Amino acid sequence: MTPTRWRTCAALLTVLLVAAGCSSGERAAERRGITVVLFGDAEEVAGYHTLVDGFTAANPDVPVTLSPVATQDELMARLTTSFAGGRPPDVFLLNYRRYGQFAAQGAIEPAQSYLDGSDTIRASDFSPRALDAFRFDGEELTCLPQNLSSLVVYYNADLFAAAGVPVPRPGWTWDDFLAAGKALTRDGRYGVGVEASVARLAPFVWSNRGELVDHPDRPTRLTLRDDPAARAAVDWFLDLRLRHGVVPPDAEEQSESSEARFLRGTLGMYLNSRVAVPTLRTIDGFTWDAAPLPVAPGGVPASILHSDAYCMSAGLPDHRPAWRFIEYAMGAAGQRVLAESGRTVPSRLDVADSPAFLDPARPPRSSQVYLDAEPHLRATPRTGTWSRVEKETNTRLEEVFYGRVEREEGLRRLEETVRPLFALPVGK
Repeated sequence: MTPTRWRTCAALLTVLLVAAGCSSGERAAERRGITVVLFGDAEEVAGYHTLVDGFTAANPDVPVTLSPVATQDELMARLTTSFAGGRPPDVFLLNYRRYGQFAAQGAIEPAQSYLDGSDTIRASDFSPRALDAFRFDGEELTCLPQNLSSLVVYYNADLFAAAGVPVPRPGWTWDDFLAAGKALTRDGRYGVGVEASVARLAPFVWSNRGELVDHPDRPTRLTLRDDPAARAAVDWFLDLRLRHGVVPPDAEEQSESSEARFLRGTLGMYLNSRVAVPTLRTIDGFTWDAAPLPVAPGGVPASILHSDAYCMSAGLPDHRPAWRFIEYAMGAAGQRVLAESGRTVPSRLDVADSPAFLDPARPPRSSQVYLDAEPHLRATPRTGTWSRVEKETNTRLEEVFYGRVEREEGLRRLEETVRPLFALPVGK
């Protein structure tokens, strides 16, 4: 081979190697891209898009595909299918009441060691109550919670004024709540909008010093019928619809949800967590605000923890890109984005206590109510089958709440149907 031809071949080989190296580098960059799956309506998802934009600007080498679904049920179906098919998302946002089945199956990469080794976030940055809800084994942190919400009462201040009813205040009672509900139920309007579910019933049970289950860590059954304090709370809750009629009847709730009714100005009080705020901020026809839940007679203040966490799927070739996204989302900048969107009560304590969350110029004016509820928050059990227990309980409870099934018979069926679910192996 002549020297000239050798140099030509060598140059060509160099070009090919560089091209191959670039191609390999490009493929590596593609592999570093992550998919994030979460649930939310259009207003909520807009906040997450802003979060992703901020992360991408700071981390251009980690492309993020945001893959939202509309409801938690759709999210559970998406996750179940993706894990079964061997193609789970890198990161997913899941409520603590639903993550147990995936944690029990080893489908989640525990977050504890990543948090321990982080140079940007620390456990002390966040609410201990939120962190504890995601310690599946009671010790090791499984996922990193982004929010610390609670069930509150959103109220239409204009309707309260028109009815001559005092607006809710801290320390108000079940009697105050019911009296307001009755006064606001008139002229085609209703006083209270609340779904029949464990998440809505539980705070009233706890406020009345009752319990949902026989053991908080190793439950074997519900105690809604045989715990006297719990049963009194259940009856009070059911009576809102069945006896007092302050909640819309079945047919009307089916035709127009309580949230839609509140947005339209025809519902006095609406019980939900902070998740409702981005949608409620679209209201421009009346003044609204948030108040704590009422307290049972002789009872204690209580609310239920509403917390969603970023989880990483187990078995990824490289968890570092997913963790970089979680670090950003849980840092001050990421937490401020969602706080300003109205979507979350930040689990990060410095952001929760800042104008990004507490600004009274952005409704609800009384956002401090979520922070004041923190000492009174309780969580439902962390078990692999709890999401199934809760789903089945909600279905049966709704039947009783709307009078489709007689009360005693419905509650008996509820407990009989749900009890076997506590003993089921995870995945069955």
